[in-house]
Amino acid sequence: MTNPARSEDLLALYDRAPLDRRYWTIFSLLAIGIALDFFDFFIVSYLVAVVGPQWHLTYGQSAAMLLSGGVGAIVGALAWGSLSDAWGRKKLLVAGTFICAAGSGAIALVPDGDWLLFTALRFVVGVGLAACATPITTLIVELTPTRHRTFITGLLVVFATVGSFIAALIAATLLGFLGWRGVAAVGVVPAVMGVLFIFLLPESARWLVAKGRFAEAQATVARTLGLPLAQVPLPAAKPAGEQGHGIAELLARPRFFWLTVITWTGVATAAYGIYLWGPTIIALLLKIPAAQSAHYFVYVALAGIIGKVLLSWLAQKIGRKRVGEIQGYVSAVGLIVAGLCFPLTIGGVPVFILALVATVLFLEGGASNLAPYIVEVYGVRLGARSAGLSQAANGVGKILGPLCLAVIAGADNPLSPQATADAVLPAFLFLGACAFAVGLAFSFLGIETHGRPLAQDHEEKGRRPEALEPAAGRP
Repeated sequence: MTNPARSEDLLALYDRAPLDRRYWTIFSLLAIGIALDFFDFFIVSYLVAVVGPQWHLTYGQSAAMLLSGGVGAIVGALAWGSLSDAWGRKKLLVAGTFICAAGSGAIALVPDGDWLLFTALRFVVGVGLAACATPITTLIVELTPTRHRTFITGLLVVFATVGSFIAALIAATLLGFLGWRGVAAVGVVPAVMGVLFIFLLPESARWLVAKGRFAEAQATVARTLGLPLAQVPLPAAKPAGEQGHGIAELLARPRFFWLTVITWTGVATAAYGIYLWGPTIIALLLKIPAAQSAHYFVYVALAGIIGKVLLSWLAQKIGRKRVGEIQGYVSAVGLIVAGLCFPLTIGGVPVFILALVATVLFLEGGASNLAPYIVEVYGVRLGARSAGLSQAANGVGKILGPLCLAVIAGADNPLSPQATADAVLPAFLFLGACAFAVGLAFSFLGIETHGRPLAQDHEEKGRRPEALEPAAGRP
């Protein structure tokens, strides 16, 4: 009599799946989807740089338009994290993509001067962005074999910065030709990806196993490996225990909870402070058009893309924790230099831009390590909720980043070169402190997950993640 198959047998077979054409098709779909969703989020900075002077907006009104997306991201991330753990990764990803596209495209129809409606639609975009990013991060971690996970999952996060690069490129090339409404209308494009997700994306086999849906998991693994169904083990059914889907379960590990909150809030505050206020700062201080300011930020966004590839590779070599420390401490130095040296130029290029390029290389680059890291720490059963908590903390950063400059400058001040110049140094010292906190969190709260099998739960088999040993011979 043979022993009944276990879920561990099925997942061990799944973990040996090759990175074949099917895997790279899925990866490409997720990569394009996340790039277009982040394009929708970042394009607003260039729109505000245009409509702010046209509509005679104050710092407070402009900040509301910028930070409302962060508020929406908090709501979307927390809701979609719980729903994704309850209902699956694929359904929630599709819904989020359509929400993001609808909110972004509708901005093109906002009447002149109606900054409140603009702000409300940005809230919708934030909900949609978080609703996409939460299941995408979880899905790619669960789909990728352990031996490739550290590097490959980091590469997917590169495409969030590709989204900011596309936003800068489109603003630089099309803003003068199409106007801000035409550029805003491009935001409906991600809806195409939502349709493709419906027909081409699989559900996570690991999530199906965690939910006790073994027959569906068996079929998914068989398709992934190209094997007959009879050659794939079907775990013996067992009574499904009651599983909660609330965010409160994350608090059972306060160390990981605060690691998530501090790192993501710190990174996002600094990054969105750069991306959402940077074009306005450059345009006003250098007295150049918004399109020319966007040209500078093409190089900033490009540095983020290069950094994500570089730090994904580095994490495979030295581990996730050390890369997180490098991300925080080096970025803090770069932001302080940007604040101190913003009036200076080298060869006609603002030192402010050069410092931001160096900062974003590590700050944005480290996000490729941080996003999958939090899912790995918590395990499959809490995976989407941990990604949701990450995106919620990210949403707080989206608020704090643009808000800090508005508060320091005075929310009721009109946008002007003098007001901007007075705010740059204290604002960037604040952003530097946020980046430094990221390094400290990795140093004192982080654990290493590189090369360690992805657990179904952070307490699976009574073992804590910090006790799990890397597989022998794995780098």
